[in-house]
Amino acid sequence: MLLDGKNSAKEYEDSLRLKIDQIKERSGRTPHLTVILVGNNEASKTYVSSKKKACLRVGMTADIRYLEEDTKEEDLISLIESLNRNDEIDGILVQLPLPKHINESLVVNTVDPLKDVDGLTILNAGKVFTKTGGVAPATPKGIMMLLEKYNINVCGMHAVVVGRSNLVGLPIAKLLNDADATVTLCHRQTRHLSTFTKSADLLVVAVGKKDMITKDMVKPGAIVIDVGINRMGGKLYGDVSSEVSSIASYFTPVPGGVGPMTINALLHNLLELYEVRHDC
Repeated sequence: MLLDGKNSAKEYEDSLRLKIDQIKERSGRTPHLTVILVGNNEASKTYVSSKKKACLRVGMTADIRYLEEDTKEEDLISLIESLNRNDEIDGILVQLPLPKHINESLVVNTVDPLKDVDGLTILNAGKVFTKTGGVAPATPKGIMMLLEKYNINVCGMHAVVVGRSNLVGLPIAKLLNDADATVTLCHRQTRHLSTFTKSADLLVVAVGKKDMITKDMVKPGAIVIDVGINRMGGKLYGDVSSEVSSIASYFTPVPGGVGPMTINALLHNLLELYEVRHDC
């Protein structure tokens, strides 16, 4: 059975739109997102456009700040600091990856944690890992929302996460563990990787390598969440071979699986941060 992120996201958007209408009626304005894109990466252009359109669909507002590829790191940081001070901006998102001459960690952590819709600042990550608040990164949060939508209770499951990035691997492992799954965290260099993946009731793969996981590496009946986005020949492919869908009990397609829910989780983060800042 496909975990349809596209349709699930639409249903979440419908409920979110009602909340935004109430906020607008009460305060006269709605949450505003500013997205910063440095450079001309075509995939990034598509992503930021999708995020802006999603904001507009639910009644939020958004703008995109386009910067040249050779933008200086200090100029980017200066822009973020000015956005931090702007009370009309409720969320800031720096589209990754950044050009190689820019320190991504430094830039990401310049964002005010109270406007960090991506949940990537050190303070936000620390709060999520210590269960003291904060907003979870959008993709892991979107995965949990998708599982909830399909009434999949991960309590007691053995979840295997392949990938250990701060964007997906580490935070989804934490969120699954918080939901009482038993979690094994692997990566592409893990020896005898199939030994772990074949033991998984729930398999999450986020490494950015086409067909990293093949049918013989998956336990029949497992739930498979494919977070991979690999562009080849103008088409999108996941990290999991499409043949896995024939033995999985649930499977996320690429595209149309996790991606739409990631954007939806971003909208929820924006609303949550808005409510915190305005004591709603």
